[in-house]
Amino acid sequence: MNGDTLLLALGLALIIEGLLPFTAPGAWRRAFSQLLQLRDGQIRYIGLLGLAGGLILIWLAR
Repeated sequence: MNGDTLLLALGLALIIEGLLPFTAPGAWRRAFSQLLQLRDGQIRYIGLLGLAGGLILIWLAR
């Protein structure tokens, strides 16, 4: 992996992260306020699922 690939991946992640706040700010605000109500363990579990999903996608792509 070179620097261009890393920048491409980071750019794509930022685009995906920005889609919901740009297209539906009210829904994004409600989702974020619900996220604040979760316990640390629940947030960690969501993070673990995201990490595992990302690793699986990378593994499938290679």
